[in-house]
Amino acid sequence: MAKSSDLIRPEELRRIADEKDMEEAKKAMSLHEKTEAEAKQLYEAFNQRQIHPDVKQRVSNAVRRAAEHGQSEFLILEFESDWCTDRGRAINNAEPDWPKTLTGFAKRAYDYFEKELKPLGYKARAEVLNFPGGMPGKIGFYLMW
Repeated sequence: MAKSSDLIRPEELRRIADEKDMEEAKKAMSLHEKTEAEAKQLYEAFNQRQIHPDVKQRVSNAVRRAAEHGQSEFLILEFESDWCTDRGRAINNAEPDWPKTLTGFAKRAYDYFEKELKPLGYKARAEVLNFPGGMPGKIGFYLMW
């Protein structure tokens, strides 16, 4: 039979639980910091990205393949709604001035559309693709014919 002095004391149990909570909090903070750093790198890459020199050939090939499969539109770009100046609100509400909210590569892609593709009869649209936590998530930018 164990003596009462052999039993772990409640204060020791609280210390163990507190240490475990602290360890879990440190892990969560580290993961959060890593995720934030990765998101920042993606955003910076998105902002730095330029229209590819072979864009005409790439667009032609992509829309031809889509048309051969009976499609009349093609998803040309996905990006985070947070990367719009209004976090995707204008796109979600299908407001006519939604292109003004684009930034970075999405803006350059839309400007390319306006200059090179629209005069040929192509159309463009954007839509919110998902709603994580009830808020706009990814944006899809489509080319239509």
